[in-house]
Parts: sequence; structure tokens; C-alpha cells
Amino acid sequence: MKALIVNGSPKGNAGNTALLLDPFVEGLKESGADAETILVRDLSIRPCLGDYACWHKTPGICIHDDSMKEVLPKIAASEILVVASPLYVDGMTGPTKCFLDRIIPLVSPRFEMRDGHCRHPRMPGSSKGLTVLVSNCGFWEMDNFDPLVAHMAAVSRNMEREFAGALLRPHGPALGAMLRMKLPVDDVLEAAREAGRQLARDGRMEPGTLACAGRELLPLEMYVKIVNGEG
Repeated sequence: MKALIVNGSPKGNAGNTALLLDPFVEGLKESGADAETILVRDLSIRPCLGDYACWHKTPGICIHDDSMKEVLPKIAASEILVVASPLYVDGMTGPTKCFLDRIIPLVSPRFEMRDGHCRHPRMPGSSKGLTVLVSNCGFWEMDNFDPLVAHMAAVSRNMEREFAGALLRPHGPALGAMLRMKLPVDDVLEAAREAGRQLARDGRMEPGTLACAGRELLPLEMYVKIVNGEG
């Protein structure tokens, strides 16, 4: 099973998102997935110009000669596509959005009806696989992820992929701090690893596993005081 992991954090492997993503990818590999990680910050990706040359002039081929030329075939071949991004202004990071904007060569300009809704069919050779979101944010509450989760679910539907769920870590900065202080948060990392195992093995992640990965690390009032320098 091929898994492509797209890490859209500006901090790459050193960010809070990677704290959750790394054990998740380890779990994918432990269950037999052939997993490759791409750091968006290391790519050269120009923004989509919306001229639809990739649909009408050179079907499946973008006019931009940049990193997406090598990445698009990997997306097309992936049975699991993992998009990881910290929460930025209620959504994903700008480079991650630019990355996703450039996937339209993988679908046809035609319309078809799927589940009573207008969609673009996949181009021949593009996998009908799974997508997963991995994200962290500085806010304490889990519902801050709702707009981003809804966005990724919509992207999945339009790619004709199954949205397999989201691995989310609210008050993410606390996790790194607590790990450095050697406080008991290893269960969060193990839950992320188990979510990866489950996804590769079963094609789904158990709600209880996701809940453990995103569990409360410290009370809201305490977290706010620490962030505000009052603790």
C-alpha cells in the first residue's frame, strides 16, 4: 500500500504538527505501508493561474514546470494521501493550499453526478484511495478544527477519494513542552502511532484512538494563563 504524506508546516519536521505526524507515519509503516513524506516548504510550487490548460490544451499536464511535475504522479498512485498542516486562520497554511490547488490535472473537466452532486471524474490512472488530515493548533478547543476538517472532506469528495478522518491535536504547543518536561503524555504519541497502524491495516481509524491523540493535556484556565505568561 502506497502512502504519500504531505507535510505543509513551515517548520517542517521541527514543528508541533510533526510531533503527531511522525508517530502516525511510523504506525503506517509498521502495518506495511510504503510511506513517503514530502515537505511542502522544500518544494517549488507556483500558484494555479486558472487558465485550465491542464484540462483543455495539454490534458493532465500543467503549464508550470515546477515541483508538482514530480509530485502529481505520486499523488495519483497513492492509496493513502495524508495532508498535514497546522491550523492557520481557521484553515491550512498558504503553501498547503497552493499545493492542493495544483491537483486539478488529476481530474477531468467533465461533470458527472455522484451522490446527487456535480463532480469532476478522476483522470485515468489516478487512484481512488483514502485521504487523511493531520493537524495541530494553539487554541485549546477541538472545534477550532471544524472548518479545516470540512475543507479536507470536500477536497476528498472532489478527488473521488474517501475521507478517512482527521488526527487532531488542540493546544498543540503544550504537547512539546510536556514532552520536554518528561510529563506523562506518551499515550498521545502511542495513539497517533496506533491510528497509523489502523489506517494501513483496516482503512479506518478508531474514534477512541483519535480521541486519545487529541485528549485534554491540561485545564483550559491553566493553559490560557501559561500562554499569556501569567502562570
